[in-house]
Order: sequence, then structure tokens, then C-alpha cells
Amino acid sequence: MKKYTFIKSLVAIPSLVVATLFINSCSEDFLDQPSYNVIDTESVFNDLLTADMFVQGCYRGLVPTEMYYQLGAGDTVMHSSEDGSTNNSKYNICNYKYDAFTPNTLTGIYSTMYQSIERANIAIFKLPLMAPSAKRDALLAEAKAIRAYCYYNLIRVYGDVPAVWLPLEEQDSNDPNTLYPKRASRDEIYDRIIADLQESIPQMPTLGQAGFPTTERLTRPAANALLARIALYAGGYSLRWPLNTSTPGTMSRRPDNARVQQLYQIANDACLAVINGGQNSLMQATGGKSGFESLWYNFCQRNLSVLNQEVMFQIAQFGPNTNGGFGVYAHPGSRGGVYGSRKALQFLLPTYYLSFAAGDTRRDVSCTSYSIYFLNNGNATDTFVDVGTTFSCIMPGKFRIPWCVAPQAADARNLNVPLIRYADVLLMYAETQNYLNNGPTAAGIGALQQVRNRAGIGSMAIPTGQAAFDQALVQERKWEFAGEFNLRTDLIRMNKLESEILATRQAMKNLSDKTGPYANTPTLRLYKYRKDAQAYGDPFLAVTYIDLTNPAQITAASAVPTSSANYAAFQTTLKGIAAANGQTSTADDKWYPARMFEAYTSTFNGNARKAVGFTGGFNVLQIGAIIYTKPTGSAENGGTYPNWIEGGGDGLFYGFVPNKTELLPFANQSAGHPMIDNPNLTQLPGY
Repeated sequence: MKKYTFIKSLVAIPSLVVATLFINSCSEDFLDQPSYNVIDTESVFNDLLTADMFVQGCYRGLVPTEMYYQLGAGDTVMHSSEDGSTNNSKYNICNYKYDAFTPNTLTGIYSTMYQSIERANIAIFKLPLMAPSAKRDALLAEAKAIRAYCYYNLIRVYGDVPAVWLPLEEQDSNDPNTLYPKRASRDEIYDRIIADLQESIPQMPTLGQAGFPTTERLTRPAANALLARIALYAGGYSLRWPLNTSTPGTMSRRPDNARVQQLYQIANDACLAVINGGQNSLMQATGGKSGFESLWYNFCQRNLSVLNQEVMFQIAQFGPNTNGGFGVYAHPGSRGGVYGSRKALQFLLPTYYLSFAAGDTRRDVSCTSYSIYFLNNGNATDTFVDVGTTFSCIMPGKFRIPWCVAPQAADARNLNVPLIRYADVLLMYAETQNYLNNGPTAAGIGALQQVRNRAGIGSMAIPTGQAAFDQALVQERKWEFAGEFNLRTDLIRMNKLESEILATRQAMKNLSDKTGPYANTPTLRLYKYRKDAQAYGDPFLAVTYIDLTNPAQITAASAVPTSSANYAAFQTTLKGIAAANGQTSTADDKWYPARMFEAYTSTFNGNARKAVGFTGGFNVLQIGAIIYTKPTGSAENGGTYPNWIEGGGDGLFYGFVPNKTELLPFANQSAGHPMIDNPNLTQLPGY
């Protein structure tokens, strides 16, 4: 048998390539299994059972932490709330401030993707040597789909990357390109993985076949959805430059328009195959929850069988050794109690929170205007509260801690990673119909309408012009997919990143100044006091609140007493205001005001919380201090914009440079990887 004689390779993996087995995550830790190395892959592929386990092991590492922790923000929806501002790498990456000389480039994505590609290449090379069977062909198709997903991830982050189609042990060790491959054309890579998927999809299993009880493995509908997504990226915009040159790049499609048309048709047909397949649908309202709320509550609760029709592909994450960090950063934050002290490191821009139409059930699922905090001292006998926040700290909600099952460790959440949903298929189909027909068709409008109907905004007008419909899809993707870490690169492929960044910057300034569309945004909110249930599986959605607009009510609610002797009378006043706004109160109910444009820690907001019973009214939240201790309003900030909106060397997207930062550079030699491992890699022009 062949053994590795290489000292270096393009992938940062152990001296022997490891392909790890896994068992479906519903039953046990799916990566806590013995490893095979290259010397015994011959025996692995002598038996369909072990070959199946090897292919399952290829799913390992498909979604590195950086994909959702760093690149899950900066999409004009989700943003980093990391402490440290411009000295923090996550905050820099969120704001497009990165270079090739500091370890801010996402080298983990590069190395992990090529590890997964190597595993998939072994399977793709070895499986055809086995006796022909439907099972063998299905495994081969699955391995090709996994490899396609890896290249898709690499290209949307780095652009042109090395193309490796054979296991290292099958390559010529004397060929310099084996050890040090150069960048290959992304178009050639896209064309090959698209062809692989087209060839493989008929052999893919359907949900419910043996070994496929959930969507934690790729099935035929999911592979079609993946084909559609990759085809749209291949035909869409990206930062392009002549390979092996220092010519500056430009945002453009691939030059052969006929192929672009063909790619959109491929995506269209793949979406249509899913839609007409009858196996997938949007989750609808049930048990008193809206369809969108029910979807994410059940996702957090790991009710996987309920999700199969909508969550078409998800990465399994469940077990003591492989429980991933997905969702650890994107949640409302908690300080002590049953959930422990969990710091939220991402927040949602208030312009996004305010963008939802009235009645859109997605807002309070995707966004939480509360954080979990203790009332007095934080010990086991204390009362914990879902405390209302301000505009500068609207937190993510899809993966909120109370909705989850109890995690096995503080840095683990038991959450799978959602990769493809049926809503994405519908919106991709609407997009392809609009592109191929120079405007929206009835079928494309119907697909968008399904998503809006589920959200409760089916009556919203749908544009009829091509450009306007395209922009409507951009906004719909924001409303639908916040926190699912694909929006950033979706904006790039739709050539909307620069325009959305500029529009968001201006919108945030308008909001800060209370001008334009935000001139009448209510500044004072009345929150209803709510104890947190302190139990995993708590279905609580949102703190009840009233946005006050009546001047007399605003004046009365703003008269926060500073003496406890006046607290009871103040509560009587607030209950009267609540009643005037249609909210009844029991004897035990309490209300407290919040000035939404001030910092959560402002004197007014702290005193208001003291008046409702908080011993520490100026409490420290488990949220990045650069957000919750800062105001949103310019007037509330002394007449200037807060730094997180615009400041010297800081502010929203302060590092963004058109035709440069749409793609990340490779880390240079000073940063250690990957260019020091491969001197033949050329750098992205501009770095």
C-alpha cells in the first residue's frame, strides 16, 4: 500500500490523512469514533458499512467557527459587539478591516475546507473501485456533494483557490504542483462541482431511507438546493482579477454571458425540482406559535423530525466531544442563573429591527429587545428578569438560550448548524425567474408570496419591475435569514454589498439624528416587567412593551422617582398609561420606561429599573460593552455620532473598500498560514 512520503502539503492535517467515522447525531457523539488513516483505507472501502461510515466522517468540519462567528456579521443586519473595538479581530472582520499581515484573515476556513476536501477525495477515488451497487453510487454522490460544498465555501471567501481533485497519496510527489498548487480559476472549479452535482443527484437518497432519518445528511432535495445555490454564486457577481497578476479586481460576473444564462437556468430547474418534488414545505403556525417561531423553537429543542420539511440540510452537532459553538455568540445574553453567564458577542442593527413591517412575525423571533439578568445579587435564590434593552443592544433571537435543551458545557449549545432551508429555495426560484424573464413571473411572485404569507405580511405590495423585484428579494433575504451566516456573501453575489453598506450607514445616521424615515420613531418605550422562567425549553418570545407617542403620557412616564417612597405611586401612573394603550395590568404587574436612544446604562434608564425593583439598576449585561453602554442617538451622545455608528477610525464598516474587501486575502508569511505553507499562492491584488 502507498504511504505518505510528503513533508508538507497544502492542507494543515496530521502526518497521516484522517477520515473519521460518525454515527448520526441523534443517537450519540457522531465524531467520537476510531479513526482510519491512509494505510488502512483499502480495508475501509472493502465493505459498504465502513465505507458509509467514512463518508459520514467527511461532514466533519464543513462549517468552521469563523463562518458564523466572524463572517456571520457585517451583512448590514448582524454586527459584532465584541469588546475592544478596533483592537478586536472579530470586530475588524465584521467591519471589513483586515489585511494579510495580522491574524485577522480567516485561515481556519482555508485549512479546514481542504481537510474535508481530502477526505471527500479519498472517498471519491476509492468508492468506484468497489463492486457496483445502488448503495455505492449513493455514497459516491454524497461525497461529491460534500466536496462541492467545501469549494463553494472557499470561493465565496477567497475567490480563486487551488483545485485538488485527487487524494494526496494518488498524486505525483515529484510534481511541484502537488505540494504547492497555484490558484485555479473559480469558474473552472464551479463548472466541475456543478457537473458533479448534476450527475450525482439522481443517485442521492431521499429522506426516510435507511440511514437518512433526518436532514443531517444530504438527500436528493437538499442536493438540488445546494446545486441551485452554487449555480447562483457561479453566475453571480464576485471580485475578479486576472490570475497571477497584480491587476486590481472589479466586481463582475464571469465573462461568458451564455454560461451565466445557463447557470441561472440550472439554478431555476434545481429549485423547481425541489418545489415540484412535494417533500418540502414551510413550517406553519401551530400550538399558538407563528410558523417562523415554531420553526426556530423546534430547531433549538432538537425536534428534528418536525423540521425535515423546511430545514433541508443541517450539520449535526451533539455530543460531549463534538458539541459545536454555533449559537454561543448569537443570543440575548444571560448573567448567572440556570443558563450561566453567557456573553452575547453579536447584535442586530436597530435599523434592521425597525425595518420590519407591522405584523411580520419574524421580527421578534430574529430580534430580542431583552437580556436575561438577575434582580438583586445573582445567587441561586435570586429572581432573574428578561430585562428590556435599548436600540443599541437589540440581540439575536433565533438561537436564544432558553429555547435550547440544556447544553453539556458552557461553550456548547447542542445546536445543529442550519445550512439550507426551503424558504431559501423559494427565494432563489423567485430570483431566477426574475433574471431569466427580465422581470418577475407569476411563478416567481408566488414563491416570494409563500415566504411573506408565512411571515404574516402577505398583503405587502410586490414590485413588478426587474430591478425593484431584485431589491425586494434582497430585503426579504434579510428579514428571513438573519443570523444564518449566508447574507454577507449573498449580498456580494447579488452585487448589493456596497449599496447596502452605504444605505445602512446613512440609515443609521438618520436614526441617530431622528431624521428622514426615523423622524417619528418613538423615543420612550414602556416595558412590562417579566420574571425569566429559568428553565430550558421556556417558549417565551418577547417582552410586552408600549412605544409611547402621546406627549402627556411621555411626560408622566419620564418622571422617574429617585426615592423608593414614590415607587408605588409611579407604578400606579404607569399602569394607567398601559391601560390607556390597551394593556391591562394585574395587581402584581409592573412597568418601567426606557429611553431607547440612550445607552442601556444611562442615568434615566438605570433609575427606571431601580423603580421597578432592580437593586442594581445600572446593571452590567452579558453583552459587548462597546454596544450596551453607548447610546444610539447623536443628541444623547453630546451632539456627535456614537463611535459604533461613526467615529475616528471606527464606525460601521470603517474598513470597507470597494473592489478589495469583498474577498479576504490569504494570510501572509508573517501570519504563518497558508502562504508560508505554499509559496506558489498569489495574493489578492490590493493586499
